[in-house]
This record gives sequence, C-alpha cells and structure tokens, in this order.
Amino acid sequence: MDLQKLRFPIGEYAPNKKPSKALFKNWIAEIENFPSKLNSALEGISIEKLNFKYRPDGWTVKQVIHHCADSHMNSIIRFKLALTEETPEIRPYFEDRWANLIDSQDDDISGSLALLKGLHKKWSVLLKGLTEEQLKLEFVHPEQEKKIKLSDNIEFYAWHCQHHLAHIKNGIESNGKYN
Repeated sequence: MDLQKLRFPIGEYAPNKKPSKALFKNWIAEIENFPSKLNSALEGISIEKLNFKYRPDGWTVKQVIHHCADSHMNSIIRFKLALTEETPEIRPYFEDRWANLIDSQDDDISGSLALLKGLHKKWSVLLKGLTEEQLKLEFVHPEQEKKIKLSDNIEFYAWHCQHHLAHIKNGIESNGKYN
C-alpha cells in the first residue's frame, strides 16, 4: 500500500459545497456514533497491538486514540466559543507534540475512551440542537488564516472520526509491520 493511502485511508478531506439536511444528519450521526465504532474496533485488543503504527513514521494506535480525545475536546470548545462570542479566534495546539506527552504514550486507553464516550454524547446533543443561523456562525483559525463555519466544522469532524478510525484499524491489522 502506498504511503498516501496509509496517511489518508478514506481520502483527503474535501468539503461539500452544498450539503443537504440529510448529509448534516449523517455527519452528526457519524460524530455521535464514533465512540461505539471505536470500542468495536478495539474489542479484545492487546497492549502489543495498541503499540502498532498505522504507517511508517506514523503514530501508534494508542496515540491516535489519545489524539482523538484531545482533538475532539478542542473541537467542542471551538463550537461553544463560536456560539457564545462574535467570530472568536481559536487557539491552535501542536497535536504532534501532544501525541508525544506521557498521557498520549499511556497503554491504558480507558480514560480517553471514557472521555470520548461522554464528550460525543454531549457534543451530539449540541450539534442536533443547532439552528440554521447557528450553523452559519464562524470562528477564526489563525494557522489557516480563515474563518470556519460551524457547518463546515461538523463535516470536517465527521471525516476526522472516519479518518482516524481507519488509521486505528490499519494499525491493528498491520501486525507491527510499520514499527
């Protein structure tokens, strides 16, 4: 398998220019169901497999899981900032550095899984309650130097969930090939 396919197993993110209400509903369901899909993929996983990488020079399975907890915490905060402030500038973070912190190196993924379960339940309630006007609200991402609509961020995080779930599955199936 080529490195690009390993890096983007479901393809690179490409925003939909005219999403339907049905697509929004599907994206929110993807976000809502991510923790249960993740738990299914991890059923009976060994510590050895948690330490498999999904690609050469990539993260381990456990780092991807811990990254999802970190990333999705940041995302819900960005949603809430956009809903309560006028076009706030969000604070980016160095996800590659966070992935090397001790909590992201921990073989015990139970805390991140529990966090994801609660966070996604809370997040999906918030997303399901957004009005058409709220979906148009924006925040500024200073690294990307652009405004991001909440509607676009819903789509991105639905992709993000699928993207990293594929990384996790690829890492488990790699049998340590990329370590």
